[in-house]
Amino acid sequence: MSSTQSSAPIGPSETAENNSSELVLPRFRVTPTRGHTEPLGQGKTIQTAACLIIGLRTRDEILNGKTRDSNSHYFAKFCFDHGIDLKRIEVIADEEPEIVEAATRMAKIYDFIITCGGIGPTHDDITYASLASAFNLTLKHDSETIHRMTELSKNRDDIANQTEEQKTARNRMALFPNGEKNEVEILHVDEEMWVPVIRIHGKLCVFPGVPRLYERMLEGLKPYLPLPAADTSSFRHMIFTTMPESSIAPYLTSLQSRVRAEGVRVGSYPQVQSGVTVSLIGKHKGRVLELGQEVMEKLEGKVVVAEETPSGSKQ
Repeated sequence: MSSTQSSAPIGPSETAENNSSELVLPRFRVTPTRGHTEPLGQGKTIQTAACLIIGLRTRDEILNGKTRDSNSHYFAKFCFDHGIDLKRIEVIADEEPEIVEAATRMAKIYDFIITCGGIGPTHDDITYASLASAFNLTLKHDSETIHRMTELSKNRDDIANQTEEQKTARNRMALFPNGEKNEVEILHVDEEMWVPVIRIHGKLCVFPGVPRLYERMLEGLKPYLPLPAADTSSFRHMIFTTMPESSIAPYLTSLQSRVRAEGVRVGSYPQVQSGVTVSLIGKHKGRVLELGQEVMEKLEGKVVVAEETPSGSKQ
């Protein structure tokens, strides 16, 4: 399973569904940021990222069209908003050799890697164990996580009456890779949730696969990330033209050659029987807008949207 939700409530919102609305539910202390804000080394910020979606069922359902993967899309937007270059997204089976190979390869190349899925209580939830194997780490139950899990579940009879075998399966969700502080960090990033983000070697962060939990935890992780400075975030400018893509291709090719050294990326996205949207992405808003004006004149186009990251304004 890719979810931790089925066996234990993640936070008060899940627990409340099974209890009186008057029940007072616990809130927990988040991990202090001190000592966890420079995992890549002093002064180093995240420049590149990758996303690893884990789970045979998830992979098959994505590839056959049954499931739409929203986690990688959310991560792509997160990276764009914070000036991080997302280089790779992979969907793999929950098989140890695949997880080990992908995780070790990505950790050698990218600054920030996330995994989604495979951290539940069933036999096929092997993400933690596989990552421990990948990075030569042991596995150890985290007492604080078990405590939080127990506190949030103590009013649920279906969990209180579990057999020892069922309790063992449940506690697998708190069996994490274990090592020195610079090897493994257990980061509780949300006061309402028991499940933490596990960060390995300052780069690879483990998340559940359930989208609403994953998104909340990713946002909660921000204070622990060495994000690029706000003024280095990307700006995107989009211009629509009714001209055929083949007619504008020579100009766009020439434009990309001219601005590549400036770090500006030029893309084109045809709309069926309508026209083409040209995308300009770069770090310097003024320069991107200047190029956008040129594109509008050359292609007789109009601005569709001009957007920058939340640190700035939207036009």
